[in-house]
Amino acid sequence: MGGDVKFDSGAPAMKTVLQSACAMWILVGLGPTFAADIPLKAPVYKAPEAPWLTGIYVGANVGYSWGSSSTNVTFTTPPAVGAFGAASDFSMNGAIGGLQAGYNWQHDRWVLGLETDIQLSEQAGGATYTCPGAFCALGTTLPGGTAAFPGMLSFGQRLEWFGTLRGRIGNTFISPTWLTYVTGGLAYGSIDSSGTLSGFSGVGAPVVTRFASETTKVGWTLGVGLEGRIVGNWTGKIEYLYIDFGTISFNAANTLAANPSPIFASVNSHITDSILRIGVNYQFH
Repeated sequence: MGGDVKFDSGAPAMKTVLQSACAMWILVGLGPTFAADIPLKAPVYKAPEAPWLTGIYVGANVGYSWGSSSTNVTFTTPPAVGAFGAASDFSMNGAIGGLQAGYNWQHDRWVLGLETDIQLSEQAGGATYTCPGAFCALGTTLPGGTAAFPGMLSFGQRLEWFGTLRGRIGNTFISPTWLTYVTGGLAYGSIDSSGTLSGFSGVGAPVVTRFASETTKVGWTLGVGLEGRIVGNWTGKIEYLYIDFGTISFNAANTLAANPSPIFASVNSHITDSILRIGVNYQFH
């Protein structure tokens, strides 16, 4: 009949919708399975850079020093022939403090640098050396007879200030923020020596003369250190240095002594130092 209604014209569209829905359901259900089979690359972490990158740094330090003076003294009493020798070591210990500055070049984990420092020191020590009467008096004549009196050299030494100019080489193998290094180079310092040389007059009266000597010596130094980051551009360090200032020489004379002749003393002292200090540096990157 002409009035019948047919619905077949919409069937293809409905079929397409159903197929799309089924495909989406399958993808949602199987998606995690496929994703599990996709290899994931682990993130790459870069170690933080060390805080002593190439650049200038300045800082300050305090510490303590164990110094030593290995001293030989030679007494002479001209015109007598011969000499009398005496020797001993004495300590020159004391607190130190100063400033340092330097420049670093960093390549990968290796750090090369150049550093200079200047220190004030309270290091001091001294000793007494005796020339026996048998040599230094040679029979002084007294009213009661003949007697022999010794000569005596008493003096102290003081390291008032010193400085170094050193190279540094180290690495950050322990940690990117810790630098271990060795260092060595030039050392210099001012060493003061002063004291008295005593003897006796021809009648047995004691006579004393004073002497003083100031010497600036140049030597060498070698040491090790550890430096680590504190915060920001600030680092802290602990350092040991051994210093050899070489030998200083001076003479003392007592021309008042007449038993039977003046007394002269020649002094040679080999000065060394061991330094342990802590410090802070500010790095200009």
